[in-house]
Amino acid sequence: MGSRRTGNGVENVYAAAQAWVERGLLADDSLFTPGNAIWTPRWLGELRRRFLDQPDAPGAGFYGKLANQLRNSPPEVYQLTGEALFIHFLIISMSGMKEGTKARNINRVLEMSPQPVPIPQDLAVCLSPGIAHPGQSFLSTGRPYQLGFLIELAERLKDVMPDQERNELLQEPWRFKDFAEAIQFQGSGMTPNNTRAQRYAVYHLVFPDIFEGILSARHKNLIGDAFSHCIDTPDPDTDRRLMRIRPVLEAEYAEDYKHSLYLYETPIIRQWQPEHPQYTGVTLGSNGSTEPAEDVQQEDLAALAQRLYLLESFLGEVEALLEDKKQVIFQGPPGTGKTYVAQRLARHMAGADERVTLVQFHPSYAYEDFVQGFRPALPDSGQAGFKLTDGPLLRAARRAQDEPDAKHFLLIDEINRGNLAKVFGELYFLLEYREEKIQLQYSETPFALPDNLYIIGTMNTADRSIALVDLALRRRFYFVEFHPDEPPVKGLLRRYLEANAAGMEWVADVVDLANDALRNDRHAAIGPSYFMRPGIDDAAVARIWKHSVLPYIEERLFGERDDRLGEFDLDRLRRSATPERANSGDDSEGAENGVAPGDDEYALTDA
Repeated sequence: MGSRRTGNGVENVYAAAQAWVERGLLADDSLFTPGNAIWTPRWLGELRRRFLDQPDAPGAGFYGKLANQLRNSPPEVYQLTGEALFIHFLIISMSGMKEGTKARNINRVLEMSPQPVPIPQDLAVCLSPGIAHPGQSFLSTGRPYQLGFLIELAERLKDVMPDQERNELLQEPWRFKDFAEAIQFQGSGMTPNNTRAQRYAVYHLVFPDIFEGILSARHKNLIGDAFSHCIDTPDPDTDRRLMRIRPVLEAEYAEDYKHSLYLYETPIIRQWQPEHPQYTGVTLGSNGSTEPAEDVQQEDLAALAQRLYLLESFLGEVEALLEDKKQVIFQGPPGTGKTYVAQRLARHMAGADERVTLVQFHPSYAYEDFVQGFRPALPDSGQAGFKLTDGPLLRAARRAQDEPDAKHFLLIDEINRGNLAKVFGELYFLLEYREEKIQLQYSETPFALPDNLYIIGTMNTADRSIALVDLALRRRFYFVEFHPDEPPVKGLLRRYLEANAAGMEWVADVVDLANDALRNDRHAAIGPSYFMRPGIDDAAVARIWKHSVLPYIEERLFGERDDRLGEFDLDRLRRSATPERANSGDDSEGAENGVAPGDDEYALTDA
């Protein structure tokens, strides 16, 4: 059958890739507006000067920097950039990005032009299925390098060979690979390592029947080693080895695959990756691997969503927000899983526990604790003194700077419990202008927040100190709601109980009834986390309700009628939780996947 993927509309991906080869590489034509000269040496050279030769241009995030790099460019340069970005996104599966994210990001670039053009509908549909889920650096911090490789490749093809020779090269897969591997990068920050995933993507898109759609060198080597017994003689080229191994596996597993054999599905994957979370229950990438960040296996976003009882589309939306602004805050009542989800998502995106730093704010927390300050110390002389010490923010930033191709995260729990203006200081400026440097209070060395350091804060909206979060900080963060009456928290407790505590679903009904009674104070709602614990039973629920939920409700009802607390008696609420009510909130077909009726915004994709 070959390495070409089949099913789920993936043939559209290959059709778009072939159109790029024919129009953009073999000719000087355009993907989006055929007949217009876009992929020409002139416009490729202009884009190189503006994009590759200005890696340190100012701007917040990839698109903010790109806007400054391309400022006042001819319309053809903006269109060329958008078309190159289209090819960059083409291979990414929709488990790696939220539905519609690819098109929105391409349009962001096209709309910078004084003469914007739309993505043609016949090409827009090619963005949806995808083929591979790359490592996270491909999706974020590595994007300038991946896009840069596409520009470099096209420019070299146009510059160094006549049309006939270029046509021959694009007909011969191994010669084409040798040509791409031999490209030497100068001055743009690109290396063979940080452009590797895009090279592998191009090999598969241009020659889908020869090269596997695998973007990790580590995975290719693992597969080649695991199935080396399938071939008589070893081959030093991993791609050639995989090409020889595939027909042997296809013959062996012919009954299991009606479409193309996929090396990431059982029973294949357990033979080359026995440590996969499907078999061990652990998240890969946290085992101290020294592989480049782009080659560290990431737990599939769908698997993470299933483990968290959340929607994959919701987690994908949070990832997109982080890529755009680098900072988000999860806000909602207590017990809605804000901190838990923040930790799991950060580990998923970072690929290693050591890339995640957790700190909790409190009223006595200060700038000196968070950023940098003098701390008591006992130097070698034995006489007490003070030492300038980095706080968790600077320590996380240093680690991110030392590993620029990987994502690092700083999690700030209970962010609104600190005096934020005092704790953040000049970081207010750096949160908005990542590309700028500023002098810290206790250091003469200019400092900038690394572009690969992401910040996730959690904020309890039931805490009255929420008023301390000023507008300046709010403008620098995206805010993600965690409320029991709307996705992603709505229905979460029921999904957990159905999967882990059959017969205890009544607890979800009781919590819903209690929250209905608290509807005048939305931030007082009871979150599902109180009851999402192993071995939950009637006795455990009674203890939690008496000693945790009721005291919380009593505090929220302070100053109201004395008899109101009786509305929240557990036995009374349980008697009121009828079967009809239990079914009323999630009776649609989509509820099986955690999609509440009418919540089309969060509907799961087919991918």
